[in-house]
Amino acid sequence: MFETLKNAFRNKDIRKKILLTLLILLIFRVGCYIPVPGLLRDYFEKQISGNTFLTLMSDITGGALSSGTLFALGIGPYINASIIMQLLAVGIPPLERLSKQGEEGKKKIAKITRLLTIVLAVVQAIGIIVNFANSGNAIKLDLFFDSKIFAGFYMTIVYTAGAMLVMWLGERITEYGIGNGISMIIFIGILSTAGDTLVNKFAQVVSDPMVLVEIALFVVLVVVIFFLIVFVDLAERKIPVQYAKQVRGTKMYGGQSSVIPMKISGSGVMPLIFAFAIISFPSMIMSLVPAWQSAATWWDSVFTSGSWIYILVLCVLIFAFSFFYAQIQFNAEDVSKSIQQNGGFIQGIRPGAPTAKYLKKISNRITLFGAIYLTLIAFVPSLVFSWASYDLVNVFSTTGILIVVSVALELDKQLQSQIMMKNYKGFLK
Repeated sequence: MFETLKNAFRNKDIRKKILLTLLILLIFRVGCYIPVPGLLRDYFEKQISGNTFLTLMSDITGGALSSGTLFALGIGPYINASIIMQLLAVGIPPLERLSKQGEEGKKKIAKITRLLTIVLAVVQAIGIIVNFANSGNAIKLDLFFDSKIFAGFYMTIVYTAGAMLVMWLGERITEYGIGNGISMIIFIGILSTAGDTLVNKFAQVVSDPMVLVEIALFVVLVVVIFFLIVFVDLAERKIPVQYAKQVRGTKMYGGQSSVIPMKISGSGVMPLIFAFAIISFPSMIMSLVPAWQSAATWWDSVFTSGSWIYILVLCVLIFAFSFFYAQIQFNAEDVSKSIQQNGGFIQGIRPGAPTAKYLKKISNRITLFGAIYLTLIAFVPSLVFSWASYDLVNVFSTTGILIVVSVALELDKQLQSQIMMKNYKGFLK
């Protein structure tokens, strides 16, 4: 990784892209500290910390959500909109056809995703304000003529505008910078949250020197967990494919072998985000309705983090979403048709339906191991760091660890590919 960065900085064009990316990320971090007039941060932070899913979203935004700043919603609405569009593209034929229309189809889907992002940003802003900020008296109503409706309308506009600005910054990184802008914003948000927590922890060393030992042991365990996650994340099953020789005119094509790589953690962190969101969603909806407050209290008491019901439901959801997302990412029938059309075959397997059946069988096995891996990851950090203080455990959440690893590996691949392209251009000149 460090060698890749050093080689990237040697190239003028890539260096400009890196510096532009850093500038945009700096703008994002500045926005995370811009306060929203009329909001009491302490009350807001107290309400957010009581919800597991919103705490996760706050970590992704670099603490902006718990602070109630301009970028409180962060990139969350855009992520949700993208996920919804992926799911709809599978079940709705017009969207499926649109997704296969090349660059023009992608532009139309991107436009629909942006519109859906606005809708989700408005809904999330209203939900957070009504459910958490307003219930904790976090809004200074005297600044809004003692009108809750006017205050909520103002906060909704501000937070929706902040979410759209974050989306715009992410798209600029993707277009003019390096790597996926959305992933980079999430990556920097998680690292910022971890950095703030570690700085506050180091400040306690003066009064209690034993805190330094706790931090050192914590860092060692984090490095070990990161190593294991990287090891599994890079693991893949390679299915060999042989292509038959074809004579066309006076030339011969094919006659070479290739592989189909199938990653164990191909679905990434998405099943975990889906699972946490599904568990937290009923609580958020019930809290919005005053008549359902008792039901919301019961739900939170039953599905509290660490209870056996919470663990069981979370495991079932992780397994279900792992297999569901695997079906979206890897279509065995389409891969089988592509292999057959190009004159390829898997040794010992007949082309067509038998190949599709074989690929689906391998995919299900790998997805099973991937689901078990994600389930272990969901609970290992809390078990390994059970001896540590709560603030240290929150430095790297379950999904935070996976996101940091996957984005770092993706960034390394992006830089290597850009360096290779520049070297080829120089060779052709």
